[in-house]
Amino acid sequence: MSDSNTPNPHETGGAPALVLSAKPVLLSAPGRGEDLQVRISAPATGNGLPVVVFSHGFGSSMNGYAPLADFWAAHGFVVLQPTHLDSRTLGLPAEDPRTPRIWRLRIEDLKRVLDGLDTLEAAVPGLAGRLDHDRIAVAGHSWGAQSASTLLGARVLDADGAAAEDLSDPRVKAGVLLALTGLGDDLTPFAAEHFPFMRPSFDTMTAPALIVAGDNDRSHLSTRGPDWFTDPYTHSPGGKSLLTLFGAEHSLGGIPGYEAAETTDESPARVALLQRLTTAFLRSALHPGDTGWQAAAAALADDPEPLGTLQSK
Repeated sequence: MSDSNTPNPHETGGAPALVLSAKPVLLSAPGRGEDLQVRISAPATGNGLPVVVFSHGFGSSMNGYAPLADFWAAHGFVVLQPTHLDSRTLGLPAEDPRTPRIWRLRIEDLKRVLDGLDTLEAAVPGLAGRLDHDRIAVAGHSWGAQSASTLLGARVLDADGAAAEDLSDPRVKAGVLLALTGLGDDLTPFAAEHFPFMRPSFDTMTAPALIVAGDNDRSHLSTRGPDWFTDPYTHSPGGKSLLTLFGAEHSLGGIPGYEAAETTDESPARVALLQRLTTAFLRSALHPGDTGWQAAAAALADDPEPLGTLQSK
């Protein structure tokens, strides 16, 4: 709960808050091969702060996605960014015995962050006791979105089409899934051979989520076009919204980082829209009664020159 004498950035709205960031905070990870590195970004003031655990895309790290992490932290969220084993900063060789299991280890990383909230809080001076452990969301981009989706209820199908174990986590109340890949029926031969875990089922992804897709995101992993990235919305139960960004490719305008080399569709306006909409969604999803998401959706619908379109179910 918030201290009535301490301003909560979520409640005050308006100007962005001063952000404190700490890295690397280490969480013990027996069996992983090395401890889990986490970056923590948090508002300098406020209590009862909601939490977003962010899973990076292939090769990135806790240092990536500053356009989102910085914005969320400046607007009242504590953002926790683990570095997964596929990160270029770790240089894990392809022949490492952990490589085939990285998709599972990524999910374990996210759960380890949730298990270690007290440790993470204590590692940042002045942060202990300020997190709201009942208001937790996950977010991710690309492979990170797939990792995050499992905590929301998505499952991976085995070779026979049977759903694997349920890896959902009741501590997670909502999610933001950016450029999340679609069903495994249309994988290219290369993807089918090398990424057998890319066979999701969204039938049981029941938690509320905002799914973001670019209508010019053409993946070499699928024989389909950009509509592949709308599968998570189409094939999941209700309580979902789909934001389709016009002209956006896989980087969605530049969310992997400021001037990141992998950004092929740089658009500060598109990133700014994502900052606003994801923040509004997370606030309303974690604070019942908050009307910011409704207002943001209405503003997009009324925009005479919109950068995307939004639908919900």
